[in-house]
Amino acid sequence: MKKPWYKYAIGYEIYPLAFADSNDDGIGDLQGIISKLDYLKGLGVNLLWICPFFESPMDDNGYDVSNHMKVASEYGTNEDFRELIKEVHKRDMYIIIDFVLNHTSDEHPWFIKARNDVNSKEHNYYIWHEGKLDENGNRVVPNNWRGFFSDSAWAYDEVARKYYLKIFSKKMPDLNWENPELREEIYKIARTYLDLGVDGFRLDAIAHLAKDLTFKDSKQQTEADGLTLDVNKFSNRDRLFFYLNEFKEQVLDHYPNAFTIGEVGGGSSTKTALKYANFEDGALNMVFNFDTCWENGAYGSEHKSDDEIVTNVHNLKHIFARWYNDCHGKALMPIYWVNHDHPRVVSQYGDPKNYRKQSAKMLITLLLFMYGTPFIYQGEEIGMSNVDYTNLDDFVRDVSARNYIEEAKARGVSEEDMLKTLRRSSRVNARTPMQWKNSKNAGFSSNDTWFKVIDNYDEVNVEDNLNDEDSILNYYKKAIALRKKPRIADAVLDGPFKLINENHRDVFAYEHSGPTHLLVIANMRNYPVKFKDGYLKRKLKSLLQNYDNLIIRDDEIYLPPFASALYEIEE
Repeated sequence: MKKPWYKYAIGYEIYPLAFADSNDDGIGDLQGIISKLDYLKGLGVNLLWICPFFESPMDDNGYDVSNHMKVASEYGTNEDFRELIKEVHKRDMYIIIDFVLNHTSDEHPWFIKARNDVNSKEHNYYIWHEGKLDENGNRVVPNNWRGFFSDSAWAYDEVARKYYLKIFSKKMPDLNWENPELREEIYKIARTYLDLGVDGFRLDAIAHLAKDLTFKDSKQQTEADGLTLDVNKFSNRDRLFFYLNEFKEQVLDHYPNAFTIGEVGGGSSTKTALKYANFEDGALNMVFNFDTCWENGAYGSEHKSDDEIVTNVHNLKHIFARWYNDCHGKALMPIYWVNHDHPRVVSQYGDPKNYRKQSAKMLITLLLFMYGTPFIYQGEEIGMSNVDYTNLDDFVRDVSARNYIEEAKARGVSEEDMLKTLRRSSRVNARTPMQWKNSKNAGFSSNDTWFKVIDNYDEVNVEDNLNDEDSILNYYKKAIALRKKPRIADAVLDGPFKLINENHRDVFAYEHSGPTHLLVIANMRNYPVKFKDGYLKRKLKSLLQNYDNLIIRDDEIYLPPFASALYEIEE
């Protein structure tokens, strides 16, 4: 049986807005990506996930698509898209694109027709409701559902004189997947992309396609504004799997080499994930979950001090182990630290101020050799960190941050606490321009950028990393090359995975048994730790480590701050 190419891939996520700017207008573009393909090939990655670049009002940075068939002028042209596919394939790499299935922009022709003509077929492409009347006879939202961007899951349209469902931004109305005509329109778009040569899709917000169409109030406790975020009303519902199976039958089965990976968020159990992507009858190849992205207390940390933001190493490694134990042998799994919706990993689980190199190297060592298909987010390979912004206005181009600021002000939260929260947890942290060199705007552009460049680009940039033998970037290259060696890849992907000293509060250690017996040990703290594991008396061959000459005595290893090592156990 032919092994699926994506099982052995090394993924790399590109956020086009902030990756590379070819025409110096301050916005990244497709030609910018093309210009960096040799850089990416040299890094060792071979699967590129490209975030949205189709026509959009940019209310949510491209996830609010207004034309599925036209590349946004800021990013280039349809011909640039075709050239990108060709150039990626020329380098023996693969390309998948973000496909947004849950919603469109309110400026999409479908929605414009839908709001202007309630009798049109397009009106039924979306989810509408007359609303309710309060005790004073005023029209109010249909129910108490809160959306993901802090406000109600409903918005009122003055033209249609109805409410429409929008679990994200009010400029992103949700599609009505119960409508077969809508589903067929989506399938036509998917076939067009695949016929152009894309190798598959990252399916955005896939967990939310099916809704509770009774529209009954949630029974959860509501907050002061009368709303509650009850994800069960629009996440991972049973009806969703009918839609996905039909998508597979109508589209994916006709493109057997296409790769699909769904975003199922943080509300999906391993049992639910297997419904999406199991080997026997799963509609997708893999799913992303967010379970390991926030194990440091930064999410919802409005009133926490910096000292309270600490990695919960115990929880983190047990979550990784749970996904492996429940899914290995039943489904393929991706593995990643963060993506474009999260803080930077070196800020989340490392220490960019005092141990940037050491912690960034430790984190990629842990990730690459654990299990599954790894995905790296742009800038991780040079240790890019969270923003250093001191003004709330620097965040407001992000709709999620903008909504949070409005909501927090209404609650009386201080500007200091809002800034602290956004610097820790905002999506903007991941969306600042890629830092290419030590020059104006990090070499990204000579003009103003969409989000401000972080001020540390004089120390954190690609050019300097390339010229430093001991850099994070060169460590990534070495680690990825090692991970791609067939016997190492087979050990990581197929050799049984087991945590070592699993209840240790500071060290994340694991092994892969089998013909190639691997051992990984990583100190996730900014202080030294001594670690015993029962293996260190064996004959060990060092394959990769981020400190020279780690000291092992008998069955104990001394681990400096954020030290990590990959060993092959030879006996």
